[in-house]
Amino acid sequence: MEAKPKTKATPVNLLQHSYWNLGGHSSGTILSNTVQIFASYLIQVDNQSIPTGTISSVSDSPFDFRKPNIIKSRIKHVKNGYNTNYVVDGHGMRKVAVVEDGRSGRAMELWANQPGVQFYTAYYVNDVEGKGGVIYKRYAGLCMASQGFPDAVNHPQFPSQIVKPGEVYKHDMLFKFSF
Repeated sequence: MEAKPKTKATPVNLLQHSYWNLGGHSSGTILSNTVQIFASYLIQVDNQSIPTGTISSVSDSPFDFRKPNIIKSRIKHVKNGYNTNYVVDGHGMRKVAVVEDGRSGRAMELWANQPGVQFYTAYYVNDVEGKGGVIYKRYAGLCMASQGFPDAVNHPQFPSQIVKPGEVYKHDMLFKFSF
């Protein structure tokens, strides 16, 4: 994705927010999926999910997915499921996350050049009619959305998302699937 402001500097933070269920759209929840996120830190949020500006280590917490973990083994320790922006380790185009569904044998890798990735487990999805009339319930899918840090314009310690005229914002991402 690209953005090129013409006359004024503007904040830009484009992202995709696709929901994934590697078992298939009618296979139930993603709680048995294994997730690995290549991030040692996350952005803290307040009780309304607004970033506070604090970046915290994931060590010794249910947010630590640096090694592959089954979602259901950790989600019980997180109120309202995961809706977390991780600070991705490294720079440039790199592997950000891996999701595996052991039942189907499908796996997905996300590669991206952005500093953050939002991991969302669809806690607020409930009784949504989907493909073929299937009713999607809580945890029916997950999102891995590479992005800049949310609310960066209000937190000067975050990487800037201001793009000036003559500059080009470029967000590269690649989803790699295996079966």
